[in-house]
Amino acid sequence: MQYLRLQLVAIAAFLSLNVATAANVASKAPAAADAELPVHPWVVPPPNLQPAAHFTNLSDGDVVDAPFVVKFGLSMRGLVPAGQTAGRAGHHHLLVNQPLPMDFKKPLPFTDQYIHFGKGQMETVLNLKPGTYTLNLLLADQGHIPFFVYSKPIRVTVRKQNPATTAATVQGAPGVALLSPADGAVVRDAFRVMFHASGLNVSNQAPKVAGTGHFRLTLERKGGNAEVVNFTAGQTETWVEPPAGDYTLRLALINNIDGRVMAEGPASRVRVDSGRAASRPAVALPLKVAQK
Repeated sequence: MQYLRLQLVAIAAFLSLNVATAANVASKAPAAADAELPVHPWVVPPPNLQPAAHFTNLSDGDVVDAPFVVKFGLSMRGLVPAGQTAGRAGHHHLLVNQPLPMDFKKPLPFTDQYIHFGKGQMETVLNLKPGTYTLNLLLADQGHIPFFVYSKPIRVTVRKQNPATTAATVQGAPGVALLSPADGAVVRDAFRVMFHASGLNVSNQAPKVAGTGHFRLTLERKGGNAEVVNFTAGQTETWVEPPAGDYTLRLALINNIDGRVMAEGPASRVRVDSGRAASRPAVALPLKVAQK
């Protein structure tokens, strides 16, 4: 009930914020629909414009062995470290066996049940005792005051702890990866591309925080020029609608200070069966999709 109530409040706030710009949406490029969308003719608004956090590797009801990795996703917002301001970007918080706060004007506490990721992290390793736990993700600003941007709660059961297993073992080496679409996927129309960074920190480029980077997505198509999209607002996913064809997607994390490549992920090959027509203009409206 609390989650549904907060959802209604968040929707009302979102609608109020966007009334002033709604009349101009149809005549502008995709970036005009929301500041979180990078400027590129293939980038389109997601079907749901409401910002939300989500778990990218766990689902409600999962059974795991500890220690285990928890990966964070974020729609329609970007990341920025704690103490930094960059538009509506924020940093993740993981709530363990704690409901979402009733007062969104107070900073979140620092306890074992309110875990802060103030460096711009996209994952953590939990080593919980056997039992069932409720997990919530919540985005907050530079002062740890929460936004109305959060996940649906999920319940995870820890079957056992493995004392010999370390966090480094389950987390692996630092790097970046495309979580979707899967390599070899066939998609139609607009589709979601999800990024992930393990052991690396993601941030909006503007504050120039040392040790952070932003994602860069390159779409290489057979018989055409490569298209490059830079996610300088700290975004960790996008929706794209390229023309039909065969593509190779490549993800990199770019240093926010010197522009060098911090990490590159494995390529993902995708076939777009029915994409944006070459002559069709970009439209900043939610588009129906056949596959996420």
